[in-house]
Amino acid sequence: MKFKPDRLPVMAQDFTALTGEDCFEGKSPCSDTEANDYDGVLEINQFDGLPYSSRFYKLQEERKALPAWKAKCEFMDTLARAQFVVVSGAANTGRSSQVPQWCAEFCLSAQFHHGSVVCTQTHAQQAVDLALRVADEMDVNVGHEVGYRIPLEACCAADTLLRFCTDDVLLREMMSDPLLGRYAVVVVDQAHQRTVSTDVLRGLLRDVARRRPELRVVLLSAAEPSARQLAHFSCRPPVPVVRLESRGAGRVVRGGAGGSYFCSALRVALEVHRSEPAGDVAVFLVTAQEIDLARDILSHEAKALPPGLGRLLPVAVHPGRPGTLPLLCEEEAAGRVRRVFLTSSPNEDFFWALSSIRFVIDAGLEKRSVYNPRIRTAAAIFQPVSAAQAESRRQLAGPTGKCFCLYPEDRALPAETPPRIAECDITATVLFLKRMEIAGLAHCDFIDRPDPEALMQALEELDYLAALDNDGNLSEMGIVMSELPLEPQIAKTLLASCEFDCVSEVAIIAAMLTAPTCFTVPSLDLRPEATQCHQRFLHPEGDHFSLINIYKAFKQRQQDPYCDVEKWCQDLYLSHSALLAADALCSELTDTLRRIELPVSVPAFGSRANTLHVKRALLAGFFMQVARDVDGSGNYFILTHKHVAQIHPQSGYGARSPKLGLPEWVLFHEHSFSEDNCLRIVTHITPEEFIQMAPQYFFYNLPRSESKDILQNILNHGASHSQEVKSPSSREESKEDESYDRCVVQ
Repeated sequence: MKFKPDRLPVMAQDFTALTGEDCFEGKSPCSDTEANDYDGVLEINQFDGLPYSSRFYKLQEERKALPAWKAKCEFMDTLARAQFVVVSGAANTGRSSQVPQWCAEFCLSAQFHHGSVVCTQTHAQQAVDLALRVADEMDVNVGHEVGYRIPLEACCAADTLLRFCTDDVLLREMMSDPLLGRYAVVVVDQAHQRTVSTDVLRGLLRDVARRRPELRVVLLSAAEPSARQLAHFSCRPPVPVVRLESRGAGRVVRGGAGGSYFCSALRVALEVHRSEPAGDVAVFLVTAQEIDLARDILSHEAKALPPGLGRLLPVAVHPGRPGTLPLLCEEEAAGRVRRVFLTSSPNEDFFWALSSIRFVIDAGLEKRSVYNPRIRTAAAIFQPVSAAQAESRRQLAGPTGKCFCLYPEDRALPAETPPRIAECDITATVLFLKRMEIAGLAHCDFIDRPDPEALMQALEELDYLAALDNDGNLSEMGIVMSELPLEPQIAKTLLASCEFDCVSEVAIIAAMLTAPTCFTVPSLDLRPEATQCHQRFLHPEGDHFSLINIYKAFKQRQQDPYCDVEKWCQDLYLSHSALLAADALCSELTDTLRRIELPVSVPAFGSRANTLHVKRALLAGFFMQVARDVDGSGNYFILTHKHVAQIHPQSGYGARSPKLGLPEWVLFHEHSFSEDNCLRIVTHITPEEFIQMAPQYFFYNLPRSESKDILQNILNHGASHSQEVKSPSSREESKEDESYDRCVVQ
């Protein structure tokens, strides 16, 4: 059965023409014959109308071997009759790759052609990897029938039938299309992770589904959903659950009681390489520092191993950093190489594409960052992983592998992963929900509601940033802030730069702060060299300006046709992928400002006036993050909550000569309270600049302290004694400062 290209069957009625019958009319949407001999029934691809390639039939056999394949008929029947469907299955069951394809088939049927399918992921790299894999299995091209959309990158068309994206991307899409009218099926993958974006999406989808009875919502979870989660959608009858069979968990081996879990994990990894058959190893540690240290130690130990054992290749996997999961090249795959993946990821699905993992080493702990709204910073807590997580890690080893659990069998594991909505700063989430009220979705039904104190702090912060009006609704400033893919404070800084004619410089700072860090973490013996390389970009005014230096140097190398930019980044211990992401985000921010008709100034980096303007813009957004050196020795008193911290050693001020001294007043981007009690990304400011830019009602709400008394004295008398004895050039700068009125954007 052949069709001409100009008559390709790509819609539902054409799918009926291909099969000779309506697969959803008067019978089950999936028959045993169709499930077991699917490749023999269809010669023409229902998605693009072209004959199937030979690779399709090869991949079809692999798909049939997946545990998910046995549940296809049950899933299709359930999807046809229920608006909400939950699919639970461990990693490597085919849950994430097969269910979206079945939903695409559902959308092609004659009775259910209401739109396309969107499948959300928690990590951008997983969305890309899944799109590539699914397009290969469906025998279509990425960017046409199957595509993806992640922050700063899109590979899809207007008529793409199945697209993968991150939760954040779909939420931003809802700002312009709150009812998701283009989609017939929304698939929320990794629902068990309980990220903020996933919980918000689930809460909004409940309201959307009420208004669109034809919409189907599919939740994919590695853990069995609790009764409370199933009752969240208030469906009658209850939400059906399709359970996928697992491949079988690896044999559990208990050990590591003789020391710390970190040392035990390294010992077990080396012992596996010495005595176990071929197969890669996944090691679940707790912190990012442990990952880098373990990589250094294993790399050193690998050099002393007998050559006959083969090569041991430790690979650091940091979720959230671009390109963290490298695959073996053909030359390495042909040799005898055992990879040891070192990670702290709570997401076992991050390794879904690695069928080579046979050994899992699980520390059984995780580090969670819990935000304290009273001090506006996060503290780290270490707690056992959930029982569902521990089971997912055991499943990762497969039925023939081994899972080395470095914790006692009688340790009590919590049943579920705690929701992030109750543990993090929700200021950006509240800004988004306020925007959704304007779009018509006035209520978000959370499974677990945010902490009331955190909610009040978020509303207070948005009020300080002038994002709310007197009635608590979004102001014009807040509406524009919500258009920008930035944290609220950075968004306010960028908008203030339009008034101070320093958009080009502040857009660079915003992009560099939002993108993954551009500094790579080398091995221990190379870190002094890396520090020396990074010092080449230091700016005397502070770290925010140093980021501009790095970005501009990167752009200059990009424009040099004779420069190998990747090698340049590697030589200077900079992340090429992170700088590319910052460059793309900088362009997007500039385009967004032009689209909403805000002025974009020409670059003027390096002039004294531009430096002052950039600092004012930074203070417009980060006036809540100011500290003062109280004793001249680097002990910085944070004004908002009276906590004392130090400047991080990797800061430009931390690397300065002691003779140059430290600035008395600083603005900082981050306070890493839980790790080292340090201020990161620090820039020198003057108290006069702070008084000028901070809203009056914020200043008067600051707790009493010596630092506030100094500021109050400046506010009352205009200048302190130290200002009177300044040099002529300094007095000239002060006059220039005083010539500016208070920031209008307040």
